[in-house]
Amino acid sequence: MELTLQAPLDMHLHLRDGEMLENIANASTHTFSGAIVMPNLVPPVSSKEEVTAYKKRIRHAIGNEDFTPYMTLFFKPSYDKTFLENVKEEITAIKLYPAGITTNSEGGVSGFDVEELRPALEAMSDLNIPLCVHGETNGFVMDREAEFVHIYEKLATAFPKLKIIMEHITTKESVAALDKFENLYATITIHHLLITLDDVAGGMLQPHLFCKPIAKRPQDREALLKVALEAHPKVMFGSDSAPHPKHAKENCGCAAGVFTAPIALQLLAELFEKHHALENLQAFISGNATRIYGVSPLKKTVILEKKPFKVPSDYNGVVPMFANEEIAYRIKEVKLG
Repeated sequence: MELTLQAPLDMHLHLRDGEMLENIANASTHTFSGAIVMPNLVPPVSSKEEVTAYKKRIRHAIGNEDFTPYMTLFFKPSYDKTFLENVKEEITAIKLYPAGITTNSEGGVSGFDVEELRPALEAMSDLNIPLCVHGETNGFVMDREAEFVHIYEKLATAFPKLKIIMEHITTKESVAALDKFENLYATITIHHLLITLDDVAGGMLQPHLFCKPIAKRPQDREALLKVALEAHPKVMFGSDSAPHPKHAKENCGCAAGVFTAPIALQLLAELFEKHHALENLQAFISGNATRIYGVSPLKKTVILEKKPFKVPSDYNGVVPMFANEEIAYRIKEVKLG
């Protein structure tokens, strides 16, 4: 059995920088036409010059790979309309992080005073620049995303013309919010469609499944599966593939992030087939994203074949999800057109 996917998109991807970028860029980009690239570097990407320089480093790292990096800025309340008009052509979205809530987010937003955020968010509304949000509070880890939903509601109400992307949602509360506000959208990862907290810490701790937001309860996964498998028009695939060197994952201060980019499409094909929903996979991995973001991706064709594939133990020192395990699909061919 073969499965053909057209112009797959990853609408939430970490490519890192420096040696890590050079080591994993091709593994992360090979099967995708493009991706929304996260800006939480050290220091974060927060100026036009930094965006263009980072994009240049990405293009160098991927070499001849056919791939479009859709660039983002690290949100700052100080952004004004003049600044955003000047940088608009270089970016696809702006990413907002609550301060200190995830990897390299110390310079994020502390508190969500609407009036403090209004100048920047109104300018983004006027310029049609989407706002991507890592939606977690600093409360109890299992409740952080559910607690953040009221902030989404506050932002969606205060800025009704602002397109707000709830990134890597993990809870039934976030799923319910999708249909309450016209301007709320969401990305969903493959790992949150497959695992719950029990897989991470129910037995022996599995460091390569530890991520933020942390995997939640079975009922949360079921809510995610429902909207993903039906390709709900307001959801799209975003891997949140987040590489860390093996030593940073396998220690007592385990870094948060699951590396899935090289096997994401294969896992999605297996999942959608299992649930008799293969007819909706194209919309989930491309169609919805092109409509929501208004992008025109490269015409890349990915052909999968249903043959067992043993996931490598690592990709240049980065351990992927399901390392050394067998999955049902493999990549047969990737071509332009």
